[in-house]
Amino acid sequence: MEAEICREVLAIHIESYSRAPANVLAYVLGDLVVVLLDGLELHPSEEFLITEGHPETVTAVRNQFQQAISASFKSAVERATGRRVVAFTSQQHVSEPRFAVEVFRLEA
Repeated sequence: MEAEICREVLAIHIESYSRAPANVLAYVLGDLVVVLLDGLELHPSEEFLITEGHPETVTAVRNQFQQAISASFKSAVERATGRRVVAFTSQQHVSEPRFAVEVFRLEA
């Protein structure tokens, strides 16, 4: 189940950002699914913003985009777990080390 979540989330991430993180790990912990996308590769425009002292802009845009495409992530986790996702949150860390954490709350 965790391997399937990794594959699905990675595919969505590549399709959405045209870049793959270095590693994807998924953990199913009771009613929670936690996905770590480690080693994010940023776009040149994002790198520029960070260099110019605006990492919060990159984080905000990425977080908003993740919420905008949340249905894709929820569906992937629901297929893999066979359970309905009742909540989803995503947080990006664009300074080194670069990673994202996505947390899904499953219906009890």
